[in-house]
Amino acid sequence: MDLIFKIVDKENWERCVDLSVSEEQKDYVASNWYSILQSKFEEELYPLCIYDEELMVGFLMYGLDPDTKRMEMCRLMIDQKLQGKGYGEMAIIKLLDLIRERYGKIKFYTSVEPNNIVAEKLYESIGFRKTGEIMWDEEVMVIQL
Repeated sequence: MDLIFKIVDKENWERCVDLSVSEEQKDYVASNWYSILQSKFEEELYPLCIYDEELMVGFLMYGLDPDTKRMEMCRLMIDQKLQGKGYGEMAIIKLLDLIRERYGKIKFYTSVEPNNIVAEKLYESIGFRKTGEIMWDEEVMVIQL
């Protein structure tokens, strides 16, 4: 598996918004169309399509939170048909490498819905730890790069 990130553009945005999570997961992550739209109106948000060679497998977005001034992963989704194959873990690891390369050895944040045990365990397996902070009704997690 050799994942690559591609910027959301006029060539791939429609395929990106067609990706979906299962019905049970819809409360855990904003839709891709909303995230793409949000990135057009808020500064310093970077939406990326996740590819395994030519196959788009998911979407993520990272950026600088305007309130906390912290760099964070604010979206991650893998298409429901492709979950359970390691794409989420590999995408996060690749993103952490990208963040480390661009921003240095910083603290990098994400958040997780309290009932999203699968995502919480995934983040913890990579090295994220809960901060004890709650924002947007989600538990904040951090990793030191």
